[in-house]
Amino acid sequence: MKFSFITLFPELIVPYFSYSILGRACELGLIEANYINIRDYALNPYKKVDSALVGGGAGMVLLPNLLHRVLGEVKDSRILFMAPCGARFSQKDAKRLSKFSHISFVCARYEGFDERNIELDAHEVFSLGDFILTGGELAASAMADSIARQVKGVLGNETSLEGESFENSLLEAPNFAARLDSAANMDSKKSLDCDTKLDFFDKGGVPLEYLKGNHAKIADLKLKLSALKTAYFRPDLHQN
Repeated sequence: MKFSFITLFPELIVPYFSYSILGRACELGLIEANYINIRDYALNPYKKVDSALVGGGAGMVLLPNLLHRVLGEVKDSRILFMAPCGARFSQKDAKRLSKFSHISFVCARYEGFDERNIELDAHEVFSLGDFILTGGELAASAMADSIARQVKGVLGNETSLEGESFENSLLEAPNFAARLDSAANMDSKKSLDCDTKLDFFDKGGVPLEYLKGNHAKIADLKLKLSALKTAYFRPDLHQN
């Protein structure tokens, strides 16, 4: 799986693919991150990449012919634009898009894209939600993360994808740590005892069925708790 990021600020995205799960996936060759700086393709002597709006108005938009020329470099990929007008990205989109071998994320700045680029160049347009960011890089990184998790081998343990939030329109069942942080010596432990809320972690809060080791019953309880959690936190998922 190859990800290409078309952006004015590749340095905002590079660190995200340098550490943890995605960094390891890149090292193993499971995913590849490619960065294309729009400014590098500007033909004008000042390397300008934006223009004032026709008819006036605040802000600037990316030069449409420049962006179109840049996208010629990734014409064989699935081209995704990040814009407020786009469909809200979902887990279903992540799973579907993970089947493509090459995805390009086009990240705008300023007032975004010339509408002609959206009509001519975009295969799909996505948004993370009804709020505005200073650029598309953060949205593109989040989407790429979600898609990459679906690629075989990236998570290491494939069962991690089972029962996750948004599978079957449900939130994931509550999780509980099997062990707690313990102090290296008694003096430091005593200094923590003043926080009475620590007793909650030490003495309970975990459903008894989780502790009995009957995996069939645990799975049944998790399904019920998942439904309850969804109804409480995200009732809209049931409606959809």
